[in-house]
Amino acid sequence: MRIGILTGGGDCPGLNAVIRAVVRKATTEHGDEVVGFRDGWRGVLENDTVRLDLAAVRGVLPRGGTVLGTSRTNPYALADGEQRVLETLSRLGIDALVPVGGEDTLGVANRLAQAGLQCVGVPKTIDNDLDATDYTFGFDTAVGVATEAIDRLHTTGDSHHRTLVVEVMGRHAGWIALHAGMAGGATVVLVPERPFDIDAVVAHCQHRFDSGYSPIVVVSEGARPDGAPLTTASGQTDAFGHIRLGGIGEALARVIEERTGREARAVVLGHIQRGGTPTPFDRVLATRFGLAAVDAVHQGRTGVMVALRGTDIVQVPLSVAVAQLKLVPVERYAEAEVFVG
Repeated sequence: MRIGILTGGGDCPGLNAVIRAVVRKATTEHGDEVVGFRDGWRGVLENDTVRLDLAAVRGVLPRGGTVLGTSRTNPYALADGEQRVLETLSRLGIDALVPVGGEDTLGVANRLAQAGLQCVGVPKTIDNDLDATDYTFGFDTAVGVATEAIDRLHTTGDSHHRTLVVEVMGRHAGWIALHAGMAGGATVVLVPERPFDIDAVVAHCQHRFDSGYSPIVVVSEGARPDGAPLTTASGQTDAFGHIRLGGIGEALARVIEERTGREARAVVLGHIQRGGTPTPFDRVLATRFGLAAVDAVHQGRTGVMVALRGTDIVQVPLSVAVAQLKLVPVERYAEAEVFVG
């Protein structure tokens, strides 16, 4: 068989582990040829490919990012996008495609599967918000980076008697904020799923000061105040129509400083969370996903995504995986609230 593979959307640690696993299993166990498409769906649209053999993936396991490159290109934003994708794959003799990505990348894969292309998706998002899988690779690494930052900020906050507001990634889902905030002992954790009361946030910060320590506020980039006039969106959108977020940390720090009379600083971790070496958990999970994707291809499966359920790798319909986001449930946020204040 000739198997194509691409990585789309935001980069994250573990992508190279998936690519390596697909190449190793496909070539050594099945004698397949693997073709990589550069920069996600752009590479398919423009027939920009690279041959992937054992030599090409040697040494990539601990590397962050993706050796194939990535982009947020959306074929369905073009009038002839689907036709161009199918023509490219047909011309190259691609029998099956393994797209690695989040809701947008796999949403495209789902539509192509419905158009007759054999597609087996691999879930990828550091936000951990892709439905139908317990965890996605990259999330554990991002939480580790954010937690280390919070650990370091505790000491500088206490030394200067200031509030530190840590803005982490999470457009619609607050999984990174929840896990890093709990692991790092944050004073307040704010997530997109639950609009926050600015007065309550300030009160928690003041209580922390009164106890002789300085507060740490962890906030998802997509968190929203309840009725307070804070602006967090730049107004720019990507190819999938998502508004670029950012600024909630700075806005929140200004309000806290004004109301507590103590200095407040915002720390935006941004793309630092995406980069660097993947954790052992992410390397293993990504590897298992890649191996399972090749199995699904040779089973003749299409329109499916490999997923983690408990400790097992299973197959779920792509249509189910991209139907809705996996948000932080009320009971999980309630666990974090025990430690707030």
